[in-house]
Amino acid sequence: MLPHKFPITSLALISSTASAFYLPGVAPTTYEHGSTVPLNVNPLTPAPSEKDPQLRSVISYDYYHPAFRFCRPKDGPKDVSESLGSILFGDRILTSPFELKMGINETCKSLCEPKPEYKFDKHSAHFTNQRIREGYNLNMLIDGLPAGQIYVDPTTDTKLTQRGFPLGEMDDKNNPILNNHVDLSINYHEAAKGKFRVVGVIAQPWSRPDAKRNPDGTAECGNPDPASARLSLDETGKPTEVTWTYGVYWVKSKTAWATRWDTYLHVYDPRIQWFSLINSAIIVVFLCGMVAAILMRALKKDIARYNRLDSFNLDDLSGSGGEAEDGVQEDSGWKLVHGDVFRTPKNPLLLSVFLGNGAQLFVMTGCTIVFALLGFLSPSNRGSLGTVMILLYTIFGFIGGYTSARVYKSFGGEAWKRNIAMTPLLIPGIVFATFFLLNLFLWAKRSSGAVPFTTMLVILGIWFVISVPLSFAGSWVGFRHAPITPPVRVNQIPRQIPPSTTYLRRVPSMLLVGILPFGAIFVELHFIMNNMWFGKVYYMFGFLFLTYTIMIITCAAVSILLVYFLLCSENYHWQWRSFTTAGASAGYVFANALLYWISKLSFGSFTSGVLYLGYSLLLSFLFFILTGTIGFFASWAFVQRIYSSIKID
Repeated sequence: MLPHKFPITSLALISSTASAFYLPGVAPTTYEHGSTVPLNVNPLTPAPSEKDPQLRSVISYDYYHPAFRFCRPKDGPKDVSESLGSILFGDRILTSPFELKMGINETCKSLCEPKPEYKFDKHSAHFTNQRIREGYNLNMLIDGLPAGQIYVDPTTDTKLTQRGFPLGEMDDKNNPILNNHVDLSINYHEAAKGKFRVVGVIAQPWSRPDAKRNPDGTAECGNPDPASARLSLDETGKPTEVTWTYGVYWVKSKTAWATRWDTYLHVYDPRIQWFSLINSAIIVVFLCGMVAAILMRALKKDIARYNRLDSFNLDDLSGSGGEAEDGVQEDSGWKLVHGDVFRTPKNPLLLSVFLGNGAQLFVMTGCTIVFALLGFLSPSNRGSLGTVMILLYTIFGFIGGYTSARVYKSFGGEAWKRNIAMTPLLIPGIVFATFFLLNLFLWAKRSSGAVPFTTMLVILGIWFVISVPLSFAGSWVGFRHAPITPPVRVNQIPRQIPPSTTYLRRVPSMLLVGILPFGAIFVELHFIMNNMWFGKVYYMFGFLFLTYTIMIITCAAVSILLVYFLLCSENYHWQWRSFTTAGASAGYVFANALLYWISKLSFGSFTSGVLYLGYSLLLSFLFFILTGTIGFFASWAFVQRIYSSIKID
């Protein structure tokens, strides 16, 4: 027999190791000496630097944007096939003119011949200099591995790899300097005799104004001394001619191919996350203790007294017995509303649609985290996380339709056609319309992050061809099932609700209760936002799994407590209150996004601010639906349980 501490120990072990373990998403590519190793390019993205730790933009630009004047392949850049999730998250991978041969060093090589279209005029110089001021990074992929720079974690002194390298930098006089040369140090592992695999890529950019291409095709990469003159683009005078050069250095490494992503997936200071989880666990234990106290003491005592009084013959009751009954009614008011507690709430159609979509989100989120925790979503398979989320949400449309229909039928709703239609269209329609509107801003800025029109059509096809029919099927099954019957009858005349105390009113209760689920996820949310906006690889799914579990328990516990206090105050409108109160944590999520903007971000354009606010509102809205659904179903189960335990004449 295993000891009782085994589950906790197992979860701790999983969460501490899940950041490094994964199942490879693609098979390794093996190269022979002298064979071609492809180098592909990805869009330029904004990133912080040591001199400027704030993010200046959220707009990405295509590598071959005309203003950058980068060299192109002789036959033009070709698209590299990508997954749906990769496209939605902004990847636009293209071929490049870089020529890499396995094991063959190149100290200096030119990318292309000088041509008039590669010169920087006033417009392109201003555009490129502005991107340098905003801290944009170049992103290259060699054998699928991002080229990056070495970074030392100050807390653990561990050498890490940060993806990308700067397009340029600001000199001491705050003038932009362009990097036109890059040295690529590529680590390779010998898997077998004469068989090599790429296991690491480090890029070191340089600014060398004296670099040039000779008539015979060779190149001179200029003075390597960092203190020498550096290249700057003239925004006012004649066009600036730039020679793009690079060097390649192959370094043998003992790192195995299966662990080559470890330097990208380092968990930054896990002690903070453990401390947060422990604090959240303490909150959960406290809340569960309160719920247990109510269920085991107050409710058990109330139910016993109610049932004892109901078993008496009213004609045999003495005066003291009547006083005792009055005392019971004054002491606990939740039984007094037994004839109204299961009354149909206002707008039952809208609530059932929210709950159906919330159940769909709940199952999709849980399954995605579990798949990632088990290592099936490898970072080497770019966009796999986004692709799996979309596919799971699509498949679980059946669950959304079934839940919405079953709840609506239990509410006594009659507009079943509207319920079937609104469940797969309302919430996804709001999300798609918001996403499309924000995408228009990216299109206007000619950003590579703008989702192509054809991809939009693919998303619409998945939505209407797969998700909507599955939701219709789920609704059909849900309406064929019997409704969830209440354990007590509903009175014909609604009971008057007495005035509530201040803390039980809608807004104060939402502010008080909503902060607890947010407190359970606050630290992990900070790490997620850092990875999402700063372009890092998030792979701490062990911590995320524990945080998600704690959030579910917290939402359920606080909703049950609120509903109990509402019923004791003879307020039987618990359906919407349980949903909105648990969902109020989304308001704190959005407020946290605003504080994050103030502390970590410094946008220089209106478009970046609109995109950040738009995506933050969209994520907060989905979080509202998710947490509200958890709170409602926990409260519904609680109400069903307590009223089925008493005898009602």
